[in-house]
Amino acid sequence: MSRASAWRPAARLLRSLIGDSEHGVEHGRRLLGLSVILAACASGASVALMGVSGWLLSRAAELPPVLYLEAAAVGVRFFGISRGVFRYAERLIGHDLALRMQGGLRMRVYDHISRTTLLGRRRGDLLVRVTADVEAILDLVVRVVVPACAASLVIIGTTVLIGRFSIGSAAVLLVSAILAGVVMPWLTQRLSRAADESMIPLRGLLADRTRELAHAAPDLVALGVEGRALDGVLEVDARLRAAERRAALVRGLATGGQVLAAGVAVIGALLIGGQAVADGRMGGRILAVLVLTPLALHEVFSSFNAAAQTFTRAAAALRRVDEVLEEDPVGSGDSTKAELPLTDSPNPLPHSSHHHPALPDTAAPHTALPDSPTAATAPEGLIMPSLRAHDLAIGWPGGPWVLEGLNLDIAPGERVAVVGPSGIGKTTLAATVMGLIPPLAGTVETTGRVRYLAQDAHVFATTVSENVRIGARDATDEEVAEALRRAGLEIPVDRVVGEDGATLSGGEAQRLAMARVLVAHAPVLDGAPPSAPAAAPTTPRPAAAPTTPRPAAALTTPRPAAAPTAPPLLILDEPTEHLDSETATRLMDDLWATTAPDALTGSPGAAMLVITHDRSVMGRCDRVLRFG
Repeated sequence: MSRASAWRPAARLLRSLIGDSEHGVEHGRRLLGLSVILAACASGASVALMGVSGWLLSRAAELPPVLYLEAAAVGVRFFGISRGVFRYAERLIGHDLALRMQGGLRMRVYDHISRTTLLGRRRGDLLVRVTADVEAILDLVVRVVVPACAASLVIIGTTVLIGRFSIGSAAVLLVSAILAGVVMPWLTQRLSRAADESMIPLRGLLADRTRELAHAAPDLVALGVEGRALDGVLEVDARLRAAERRAALVRGLATGGQVLAAGVAVIGALLIGGQAVADGRMGGRILAVLVLTPLALHEVFSSFNAAAQTFTRAAAALRRVDEVLEEDPVGSGDSTKAELPLTDSPNPLPHSSHHHPALPDTAAPHTALPDSPTAATAPEGLIMPSLRAHDLAIGWPGGPWVLEGLNLDIAPGERVAVVGPSGIGKTTLAATVMGLIPPLAGTVETTGRVRYLAQDAHVFATTVSENVRIGARDATDEEVAEALRRAGLEIPVDRVVGEDGATLSGGEAQRLAMARVLVAHAPVLDGAPPSAPAAAPTTPRPAAAPTTPRPAAALTTPRPAAAPTAPPLLILDEPTEHLDSETATRLMDDLWATTAPDALTGSPGAAMLVITHDRSVMGRCDRVLRFG
């Protein structure tokens, strides 16, 4: 990667954050300019303090009347106090600007991530990107941009002022300032660039491996391979420490070069100024100013080597943030919401029925989807399906197709079981329906909200009630207790379950997740409108599939009674796993009763897509879809 392309994302982000973009800082350019001016005033006051102090000392050595020293003494006080005032104001305004920019950038990253899913991402690395890497914008502003711009102004001002007394001394001062403030930082950046750039991804990798180690620690210890996993973490840590040592070595050598340049400037000013004093072209008091000024000026550049390395690291970090912002989303987290009804079609799509051989055929006569539906509302006696898939092909992004040509309608109140061997694509179908991954071809649409019970649903390190309220945050204590009772989990609602549900058994964790579904189900049967956008174009089928396509599966749709609202779709992934048969039966009884049609309200009940290997669950479903 070229040097220009390496820092271009950082420059683009910096411009957008101090501009008038959505997450930009209001009056950001003015605040940045004010910070530079205040920093220049603080550094200028430091240089002036040294110069005035040198003049005062040399003049006092001549033992003049005290009144002759009053002006210089006032100048020393003024520059000494103003240096602190200007520096405080610069830090206050500069950090306020940088922190607001950091907040704006973090909001942009969160907003982008919220529009997609985290599938396929390394969680530890992503955490570093949205925390430490985003914070690099603060370092870029406070430790690079503001000091560099302010130092440039101070160099120019000091050189012009010294040039009024001695052109030769001004030339030596300018050359030494360029060596210390430009050449040495440039060499530092060039020599340590590889080490500095490697630190950022290494920190992400270290966080990722540490997270994996902590997450899988019980299994690693049980299998006796914790040492191997720990070695992987230590190996990354060793690489990171080696890179930091290389960068520190380069920075130390460059700092020595800066000190040498300052010494050359002092000696050069002494020689040139001394000759001018000997020739009578300049007074001795000015010689003290010329000799001491380079020391103060070079103090301004003392942190520039570290700033050069900070620039490299900040550019690398912000490039990683830019990759997150520019990365194409993997799913949106919402499946497409259909607003078009089923109608009879003269050209039905190819279809076939697939049922479990031990179960009766309960499918009603088929009504196909139209090729180009145009009606805006459902005709009397017909309702929109809770799930409608047309010519659907599924698979993980970048991987092979696991299923294609799927035509599937699930009506409200209908229960469809999905069965097949592991790895055939059942969970992939669920992820596609939920919008977590995009379809590889075809369309999938839902009309109501989607509730999902994952096979390994996450349990948060909080109380039982708070875990249940993830399904419905406004649920009362009574509703939480009732959901737990229906799920067959009789434990105190204020019990803290530990990280990942450490204090729960596998069956208890499964029932806790089921309680979320049960407590969430009641308020969504009122036909609340979906929050996702209404329609999306059909994904075009690639010219050639990467693998041999599997046989297509198509389902027929029975016609329940019409309902005025769009009930939810429940997706259950192995709902009876980890449960004994008695508990599983009782749990499914409660779930079936909770989601059943309601004659009083006219609701046909929730549609259900059940991924299972449990034959008793299959037997209670209206239809069974077999994969493989």
